[in-house]
Amino acid sequence: MSSAGNRVRPVEEHQEAVRALLARSLQPGVQARGLLGAAGRILAEDMSAPRSLPPFTNSQMDGYAVHSADLAAAPSGSFVELGVAAPIPAGAQAPPLAAGTAAPIMTGAMLPDGADAVVPIERSQPDTFYAPEDREGARVGLPAGVPAGQFVRAAGSDIAAGTLALAKGTRLGPAQLGLLAALGIAEVPVPAPVRVALLSTGDEVVEPGRELAPGQIHDANTTLLAASLAEAGAEVIRTRILADSPEDFRTGLRDELAQGGADLVVTSGGISKGAYEVVRLALAAEGVEFFSVAMQPGGPQGLGTVDGVPLLGFPGNPVSALVSFEVFLRPALTELTGLPLPRRTLRAVLADAAESPAGKLQVRRGRFEDGSVELIGGPGSHLVHALAGSNALVLIPAGTGHLPQGAEVTVWLLE
Repeated sequence: MSSAGNRVRPVEEHQEAVRALLARSLQPGVQARGLLGAAGRILAEDMSAPRSLPPFTNSQMDGYAVHSADLAAAPSGSFVELGVAAPIPAGAQAPPLAAGTAAPIMTGAMLPDGADAVVPIERSQPDTFYAPEDREGARVGLPAGVPAGQFVRAAGSDIAAGTLALAKGTRLGPAQLGLLAALGIAEVPVPAPVRVALLSTGDEVVEPGRELAPGQIHDANTTLLAASLAEAGAEVIRTRILADSPEDFRTGLRDELAQGGADLVVTSGGISKGAYEVVRLALAAEGVEFFSVAMQPGGPQGLGTVDGVPLLGFPGNPVSALVSFEVFLRPALTELTGLPLPRRTLRAVLADAAESPAGKLQVRRGRFEDGSVELIGGPGSHLVHALAGSNALVLIPAGTGHLPQGAEVTVWLLE
């Protein structure tokens, strides 16, 4: 049986082993995604602006487009009367503006050739636009001394065509996606998500929705891990519950791998030192190693490759499976693919005293609020209700032992 004997592996050593395995084995490609489908993902290539923003010089205000020279000679504080030209609505081609005239113009409308400034409507006399039937021969008074460029958005003043819009590695949030949309870009290249085959084990485990026979339990791990992986930007391509027989497990695993598409296999259950640990027994000759890691919960761990596909074995208790994901797989995905964002890490004071086992990182569930964290439930790895009521993981370092009320601890926020 491939294992690490009785040595207890430090948490940091196993974190690095997981990262190194995935770095060697994962070769995620690049895929084009529509803008909304790319939300939260990482840009895989530099994106240059295919056009300028704004694409044309336009008005910043509702008002009158003018030649500033027509208003330059009059004394300061006076008004100059100009003829009213045809109005320029947004979205229309603007005709050239003749000298001595002012064109009513809407916000965002194209500035006509010859115009170099805009006077807001509230500064004109009258301070409302003429109705169409009154526009013939109409004149408008505009203040003297309007500078060139007033309330004008120059073409390319936001970004010029051909310049770098977003650099490779940029996380695509609403602002970045809005820029791409404004540039007319409909799809962007992003790293393809890591595709995961998720396998649970146990003759006693049945899918939610099915009736339980005596001694059976519903499978929480598949839902818990699949939701965690999806939140982390991975794609769970298949899930399956395999029986507690090493031969059946090997056959089921090989069936999954034969279907192709999986970048990573994650199993839950069957990796401890008991007599019926199906994953450990099935993969004894496959080069997969099994370790005791100095962590509670989540001490048993499996790591290796099967037919060239990396495999991580997590414990079967739901809290142990989630803690294993959070401590080992999630940070590796962040480092290697840019997704997900690292957990927000804070210091908090304990609302109550806590005990921690010697020589192990203890990861407790807690409720963080206003700089304090209350431990929810006990250290048991089966306490799913306590997990559901938590918004943080509380990290108590190895060798800590007793922590009094008010002691400072590190927390990872889960929200």
